[in-house]
Amino acid sequence: MIRLHFTADDLCRITLAPAPNALAETALGVGLSLRRSGRRGGGRGFGQGRRARSAALEWHRSVPGGPGVRAGALAELVAEDGFVPDFLLQPGIHDLAGGLEAVAATPAERLALDLGIPEAAGWNGGLVRPGRWARELVEGSPAATRALLHDTRDFFARHVEPLWPRIRQDVLADRALRSEMLLRGGVDALLTTLGTTWRWQHPTLHLPSASAYDIPLCGRGLLLVPSWFATGPLVMYRPEAATVLVYPLYEAPGGSAAAEGRPEALAALLGRTRARVLALLRTPATTTALAERASVSLAAASHHAGVLRTAGLIGTVRTGTAVLHSLTPLGHSLLAGTAE
Repeated sequence: MIRLHFTADDLCRITLAPAPNALAETALGVGLSLRRSGRRGGGRGFGQGRRARSAALEWHRSVPGGPGVRAGALAELVAEDGFVPDFLLQPGIHDLAGGLEAVAATPAERLALDLGIPEAAGWNGGLVRPGRWARELVEGSPAATRALLHDTRDFFARHVEPLWPRIRQDVLADRALRSEMLLRGGVDALLTTLGTTWRWQHPTLHLPSASAYDIPLCGRGLLLVPSWFATGPLVMYRPEAATVLVYPLYEAPGGSAAAEGRPEALAALLGRTRARVLALLRTPATTTALAERASVSLAAASHHAGVLRTAGLIGTVRTGTAVLHSLTPLGHSLLAGTAE
């Protein structure tokens, strides 16, 4: 479990990336492809806890053997478990050319730290077995650097750039959704709904991971970066700036019409049971009635209602000895697909 610890200043400094990150998406696309192809690899990443987007799976299946087999040098720097070295994220640079310029200018000591060379690489782990090529990169080999830049450009041009209009559109839609959550429900609503297996318990955000880390944000805030290819959280700690959290962007299967006709389309955002509970509250209900409608226990109904209330999706008022739950405008708009 990774735990991000917020201060009051951090809660005031949560920002959303304005556009998709071409370099990060390229690296994450390679990692997804290697994982789906079943390549055995070493790494200690944070890509745990969520299935890949259906569109990303279709992308992988469209290339014989998977796009990762053509990743060249880039495939040596990412791991199928989700590990991506920090220098391949470049969160402040959204275009590929600018990102690669920053990669080429990364100091050798930072490359060594990110890749786990030497082994004491800090909290992000690095590659379990850095190969010869990775060591040559750290040693400043011009050939190794040229290979990385060439293979990254080539992979992007072949496999990511054709999708870029869709990736950009989906990222902007996700950004609009998160902004709406923040506007209508506040920070609690935003952090509660970032991931179905993530848990926001003020002042700590709990992220599923095979490793355990406590990361204080230290008043510098959090930059949220949605990713089309990511399958779980990826954290980049920056001592001089806001910590970066890459998260899988929300996918509503079939678009707005599906969201209205099939409430389970919200399962990627809320979880299947919770999405169903939300849909059932199109007609206001007490906790007891909600439990009966959803065929869950009274305690489960109360828990789901509490999470939805924290997210700003439902409101609860007391009526005598019972409480009555009903949708808020944000809850209505999510079910109707207008907030996507």
